[in-house]
Amino acid sequence: MRPRRRIRGVLLDKDGTLIDCDATWAPVIRHLAVELSPSGDPEDLVEAAGLDRETGRLRAGSIWAAGSTRDLVRLWWPSADAEEARELATRIDAICAVKGPENVVPLLDLHGLIRDLRARGLEVGIATNDSTVALAAFIDKLGLTGRIDHLIGYDSVARPKPEADMVHAFCDAAGLHPGEVAVVGDNTHDLDMARAAGAGWAVGVLTGTSDRAHLEPHADVILEGVSELVAWLEQTNGRPASSTAAKE
Repeated sequence: MRPRRRIRGVLLDKDGTLIDCDATWAPVIRHLAVELSPSGDPEDLVEAAGLDRETGRLRAGSIWAAGSTRDLVRLWWPSADAEEARELATRIDAICAVKGPENVVPLLDLHGLIRDLRARGLEVGIATNDSTVALAAFIDKLGLTGRIDHLIGYDSVARPKPEADMVHAFCDAAGLHPGEVAVVGDNTHDLDMARAAGAGWAVGVLTGTSDRAHLEPHADVILEGVSELVAWLEQTNGRPASSTAAKE
């Protein structure tokens, strides 16, 4: 086992980690499918994007749960050329930046979470396969503008999740080594991004679209949710630098 550095930064996923993915996004997906339907039944588009029409829940690893707007455009408009794809992505991002925050349901007291992380001297960032504009709109709606220094959307890096770019962008901005960062997310894309970047910890949470069986092969540790994050950080940073944690 490689030695662990002390955690100095936390990079959080948004959907399914900080906010309720199903409650927030199900109405938006349906709106987009009706508004932008290229052809056929909008419900077929909803299903293809990853929203189970019977349960109203997003499927783990689906385009909406784990992918970016570009992935959705490729799914719904496979024949679109590059210019058309850019225009469609821009339109989808604009709709999501309005409709998403209208429906947002936090999973916990986010003000308290960010306060507790910052009080411990940690750099805090959010990395999402949502757009940067939509991320900023969510942060504003949640009353967190100015409280989180590092906001990274899929369109702010060359390669979004599951590639390493978001972690590296966070590290560059915060002055951290990747090994000093804990990446926290509900999807394998989050954890694979952590691995690709050489992050110190890949932390899975069970509040989103993935269950323990999906996350366990990719995670260093699994928490019930970010409500357990501060206690885990205190426990982990209190251990000798060479210690490791078993999956829980």
